[in-house]
Amino acid sequence: MRLLLVEDNHDIATWLQKALSAAGHAVDIAPDGVQADQLLAYEPYSLVILDIGLPRMDGFEVLKRLRRRGNRVPVLVLTAQSGIDARVHGLDLGADDYLGKPFELAELEARVRALLRRAQGSEGGVLQCGELVFEPAHKRFAVCGQPLALTPREMAVLEVLLYRQGKPVSKEVLADQIVRLDQDLSPDAMEIYVHRLRKKLAGSGVAILTLRGLGYMLDVAK
Repeated sequence: MRLLLVEDNHDIATWLQKALSAAGHAVDIAPDGVQADQLLAYEPYSLVILDIGLPRMDGFEVLKRLRRRGNRVPVLVLTAQSGIDARVHGLDLGADDYLGKPFELAELEARVRALLRRAQGSEGGVLQCGELVFEPAHKRFAVCGQPLALTPREMAVLEVLLYRQGKPVSKEVLADQIVRLDQDLSPDAMEIYVHRLRKKLAGSGVAILTLRGLGYMLDVAK
């Protein structure tokens, strides 16, 4: 999934980007509120991790503008402000969760997983399509109970398709969700990942269909 990390501390931002990327996410970084506001106005994200104490525009104003535009992307607020008033204010503006600094990486990762599951309607913590099962907490795919060996990019593509199973996903949307702004993904590369996934899913009863003009769709094979 593609995430936006809004954090002005370069060391913290780099640390979190590396950790979240290792967990299979594509992570863009915005170092101030103005840049975050601009990105959120035009770029699609599955989740936002938003610091409050930002230069040029604070996180509360970023959040207020985001919700005013009707964007319901999940937002996890990070702040060094320990007072209850700041927490209540953030939640009232539309934040979905709150995490105080300093924090443990494991807790942040768990909150990110929970927000993504909630946003995709998978509160139970497991996604399934036929015999294909995905455990978001462990980033683990299995078919008929057997682990499915995937590269990080293959896993990212399959995760997006699984969250949207039964619905067409264009190549552009797939690319937006699995690469950062500073990366590029050609249509040919996407076709290669889908081809590899089809081979690995062969015989599982799950298929990645090509819908001409619409993109790809994961569904139970008919």
